[in-house]
Amino acid sequence: MSRLALPVSAAAAMLVALDGTVLLIAQPAMRRELDASAAELQWTSTGYLVAVAALLVVSGRLGDRYGHRRTLLAGVLGFGASSAAIALAPTVGWVVGLRVAQGAFGALLQPGTLALLRLCCPPERLGRAIAVRTGAIAVAAGAGPLLGGVLVDAFGWRAVFWVNLPVAVLIAAMTLALRPPRVEGRAQRLDLAGAALLAAALAVLVHALAAVPDRGRSGRGPELACAAVLLAVLVAHERRAAEPVVPRPVARSRPVTASLALLLTSSAGLFGTLFSTTFRLQDALHVGPLGAALRMLPLTALMVLGAPAAARALGRWGPRRTASAGVLLLVAGIGALAGPGGGGSAPVLTGVASALLGAGFAAVMVTATGSVVGDAPPGHAGAVGGLKQTAMNIGPTLGIATAAGAGTHGALPALALLALCGALPAAALPGRARRLTGLAEPAR
Repeated sequence: MSRLALPVSAAAAMLVALDGTVLLIAQPAMRRELDASAAELQWTSTGYLVAVAALLVVSGRLGDRYGHRRTLLAGVLGFGASSAAIALAPTVGWVVGLRVAQGAFGALLQPGTLALLRLCCPPERLGRAIAVRTGAIAVAAGAGPLLGGVLVDAFGWRAVFWVNLPVAVLIAAMTLALRPPRVEGRAQRLDLAGAALLAAALAVLVHALAAVPDRGRSGRGPELACAAVLLAVLVAHERRAAEPVVPRPVARSRPVTASLALLLTSSAGLFGTLFSTTFRLQDALHVGPLGAALRMLPLTALMVLGAPAAARALGRWGPRRTASAGVLLLVAGIGALAGPGGGGSAPVLTGVASALLGAGFAAVMVTATGSVVGDAPPGHAGAVGGLKQTAMNIGPTLGIATAAGAGTHGALPALALLALCGALPAAALPGRARRLTGLAEPAR
């Protein structure tokens, strides 16, 4: 195992996770300085999200063809450069455009973080590496609001983007020193028509879902119908394509498709619950931002502690039982928040509920990510990595849209039902853990 593979993978994933959470703290100051409207400010998040979701699978395929080290290097350098450009942006229009560019580079770097783990880690260490990466993401997401608050208070909103530049340069240097194994394989062509259809369908879908919290469900029907039509055209095209953008071995892999569905439903349940609970704490119970974060802190702690525990459970009990237990813990956490005192009025009960959420999501993340990476058909690690990250981008957007659309009283029951749907793909995972074989990567 290359000693740099895990640090590169974890650091690049943390960079993206941290960027998303610190921005939430910086947006009010950004709005005041740039005299931006609410709609313009929303696009600083939506534009990034649409670009990432649209391009992740395509970026993964580029990594399969040209090498994941190259795409990760280009992505992290572009991410750092676009962050620095945002810090210099004179108007909100520039910020929005550069956030779209940053999203494109973020999509370029993310699939490679998983593919490099598969290439560089021996099978017996892959589960542990994925657990470390999952814990690192949890730490970054949890530390983001605190770091963002410190930077914005001391230096202004532009500091949250400047800080990305030296981190990106450091990751790029480690990536250059990384030497993944080179295994001969047939170079794969990228189906441009299929890639364009997939990118368009995902972009329209994510934009429609992301608009629900601010604009409601009214008017989203045409966009959702357009996304459905584009997906139908994509399916018809993929059936005829010689080398479809979603490779046939990936589409036919039961562990991979089940893991993607599990990640989609579980992330929707978790992030929708966080969205709903945060608004209840601050708007209904008048708890301050710091107080709300402290009440949900057990979630981050249990994700960090639960990731290595989930890796051990995965080796002992297998993917099916571990993932099913994670789904049940996640649903129990949402149910506890929906009960009396769980929505924030009783801090101890809220802390217990958030701990259940963190433990459950850690089990789901480690199991599903291990299945996606470990069961990736030879030569397609980038494609499955892109699909995994796509599920992890669409899931939270779907969850937040569900919470906003269901209303104050219906949000948590709807989200619990959505998370419970993950029991079906969890049951479709293998019953026993198995040793993973090596992965061929095209010569370059």
